[in-house]
Amino acid sequence: MDLALLRTFVTVHRAGSFTRAAALLGLSQPAVTSQIRALERQLGRPLFLRYARGVTPTTIGDELAHKVAPHLDALTEITEAGLDRESVTRTLHLAGPPEFIAERALPTLTPLIAQGLSIRTAFGPAEELLTGLAAGHHDLTVTTTRPRGGLLTATPLCDEEHVLIAAPRWAAQLGGPAVLQAGGVRVLDPVPFIEVHESLPLITRYWSAVFDAKPAASAAVIAADLRAVLSCVTAGAGLAVLPRYLCAGALAGGEVVALLDPQVPPLRTYFLSVRTGTLGLPHIARAHEWLLRSAVDW
Repeated sequence: MDLALLRTFVTVHRAGSFTRAAALLGLSQPAVTSQIRALERQLGRPLFLRYARGVTPTTIGDELAHKVAPHLDALTEITEAGLDRESVTRTLHLAGPPEFIAERALPTLTPLIAQGLSIRTAFGPAEELLTGLAAGHHDLTVTTTRPRGGLLTATPLCDEEHVLIAAPRWAAQLGGPAVLQAGGVRVLDPVPFIEVHESLPLITRYWSAVFDAKPAASAAVIAADLRAVLSCVTAGAGLAVLPRYLCAGALAGGEVVALLDPQVPPLRTYFLSVRTGTLGLPHIARAHEWLLRSAVDW
């Protein structure tokens, strides 16, 4: 049986779409369709059910994928391992939130640079980054969204605790955590919001989890990088909800204070995602393992 046809089949099975598989393989969509039809003719069985938004494997298709995918991945690993030994450096394309990549991922991966690893980074919204990963533009992505389907494999990386913070003068004006706990979320009405997006993703999540309410105001400042949000809060522009790892130094130094200390603080999980099968590539596997090992202490 033609290995090229099997490779195309496994890619379609993981991508759930002829179009997405074509982009991953560098082929046209008609070429992918033709190869799948050729394989179906050889087997005398349909491998996929076609729908308007993609394809779903038949029982035969699932069975074939589970049998051949590990062997194709092993062949890729053998080939790429040889290339890895022959190459002085390999480039890792890493994508995720800019502040997380800057503050955690890049410092963690720095020792691998001495071993010949080159790193290129990309930033953007979670869905955009996962689409880029599926299309082969990235090797690893860190997102707070778990990808769906079999094309991408996600591993929980770490949890981040969210903290409601403001400059000390705002905390003094509000009267402290006891006043906020007694008076509820309306106590915060005088304080402007600082956020990363107009939809107030962090504040909305915190308000829902802690106050069982929705924010009543829009943001006074929108800054697309959480480090810029922290700078605004430190300067006294208003309140924000930030991951504790990012504001821990400012909290310890008294530049900002936590306005509330809920018994169950809101958490958000980061996922480390790869294209299924690419952990057979040594440089991706090393970076993946290094991040997971380091995340135990985050």
